[in-house]
Amino acid sequence: MAGDTQPSPTEDLATTPLRERPAWAALQTHFEQIRPTHLRELFATDPTRGERMTAQGAGLYLDYSKNRVTDETLQLLQALAKQSGLHERTQAMFAGQRINVSENRSVLHVALRMPRSASLIVDGVDVVAQVHEVLDRMSAFADRVRSGGWRGHTGQPIRNVVNIGIGGSDLGPVMAYEALRHYSKRDMTFRFVSNVDSTDFVEATRDLDPAQTLFIVSSKTFTTLETMTNARSAREWVLAGLGVGAGGDESGRDSGAGGSGVGGGGSNGGGGDENAAIAKHFVAVSTNAAGVAEFGIDTDNMFGFWDWVGGRYSMDSAIGLSTMLAIGPDRFAEMLAGFHAMDEHFRNTPPQDNLPVLMGLLSVWYRDFFGAQTCAVLPYEQYLKRFPAYLQQLTMESNGKHVTLDGAHVDYDTGAIFWGEPGTNGQHSFYQLIHQGTTLIPCDLIGFGQTLNPLGSHHDILMSNVFAQAQALAFGKTVQEVRAQGTPEAVVPHRVMEGNRPSNTILATRLDPHTLGTLVACYEHSVFTQGVIWGIDSFDQWGVELGKVLAKQIIPELTSESEPELAHDSSTNALIRRYRALRSA
Repeated sequence: MAGDTQPSPTEDLATTPLRERPAWAALQTHFEQIRPTHLRELFATDPTRGERMTAQGAGLYLDYSKNRVTDETLQLLQALAKQSGLHERTQAMFAGQRINVSENRSVLHVALRMPRSASLIVDGVDVVAQVHEVLDRMSAFADRVRSGGWRGHTGQPIRNVVNIGIGGSDLGPVMAYEALRHYSKRDMTFRFVSNVDSTDFVEATRDLDPAQTLFIVSSKTFTTLETMTNARSAREWVLAGLGVGAGGDESGRDSGAGGSGVGGGGSNGGGGDENAAIAKHFVAVSTNAAGVAEFGIDTDNMFGFWDWVGGRYSMDSAIGLSTMLAIGPDRFAEMLAGFHAMDEHFRNTPPQDNLPVLMGLLSVWYRDFFGAQTCAVLPYEQYLKRFPAYLQQLTMESNGKHVTLDGAHVDYDTGAIFWGEPGTNGQHSFYQLIHQGTTLIPCDLIGFGQTLNPLGSHHDILMSNVFAQAQALAFGKTVQEVRAQGTPEAVVPHRVMEGNRPSNTILATRLDPHTLGTLVACYEHSVFTQGVIWGIDSFDQWGVELGKVLAKQIIPELTSESEPELAHDSSTNALIRRYRALRSA
């Protein structure tokens, strides 16, 4: 009987505090032994290291040989993963168990990219069938807009799409659009508004024609302060530009901030019904049908998702509607297939050959043993310029936690700070600190065998820098090498580079929708791996709530006509008074 089943030794260890697991203690001892060892020595004693310490999966190639690890390190890290229950937690996630314990939710972003032929029953519902029903509706809508079949209120086709969202409803869509711009419909314009700073909305719409503009309002609850503030401004902008309702004028031009209805298309809509206009220029990605309808959006044009999709894991859900409009349903399906390929690699590949597991374990190694506080992600592909910003939310919102699943305060470091910039730009900026500074910064360098825009020798020059930087980080430049170049003795110390800076190099054939999916999923599962080791909930985000609650309390104190009674701390009270004085100056 199930009640008689005894827990396995692995399950017992997974509930043991992290520092008390045998592999952790072994890693601490091992770390003290390996810490002085230089990568030069590791490569000199193992000539095949560069070919051996690699892994492949779902079209990605990972060279992790330039990390400060030995075979013993990797074996101990894999033992730690086993003792932490990584396999069991992975299977639980894919089965739809409620591993998001603080919100009592399943974690099923992996279901968003399962093929139509798959089935996953959770609480009596086939979630894969639900996913594909939404994908089918998204595809039909995207085809209508892209073909010109969907017309605005004045009968003009949609030429501009503006996605309004914040957090995962913005960072994923922005990153995906920039990454896949090469495949986008170039006679359409795509913009993204996230910040409640009015400048964001004004600059995004200043040169757009309301008669040809479609807004996607992305908010699960349809109550997110920043998103709904921007959505209401967009509503006023559209109605004014079309000359519809009390706020409109017969010229079709918006006299307020936000630009003009270029093209004069608004005159045909003067005096028309506001909701009829809104229904042609707004769609929603939300689960709040009542709120969507109240805004004026036809709920037939509401694309839903589920509470088992976290915002930072949602770019391949309906949140990706702007992506599908840009690249088309077929390319979007290719991206989903890339996600799924990496899901299957992560789910089924042994740890020693598993890209996300290896990357996640190396992250734990540097964070908790070397004390590294940050990780640099350096894509040598201009289309991936927003990828580090996307990873900031994925990694830090997931693993920036201070308590374990059972609420105990951790006594070890958790998530690192992720940051980065495309190469080669960063080489002329912050690489100096990585090479010669006093802070250890592990790096992920990402490159591709083929460019999407062949131009002379540009791509070979670009990729030479990937390999050169990884080599320089690892091996540096010794005193002897500097002196051998005839460097004046007083300058020698300044030109020495110690090396021993760890890095991964990730290669793929080219950046296409499939590859983007595999790359994002690889980092998703690396984050999951780290969270399992640390025993934290990688799928809640309570840390973002407090500031939002306090902001709502402060708003009326900033805008009230009379001096408000302030009951904050002395600093906050003084800042509010200073702002009120500046505001009215």
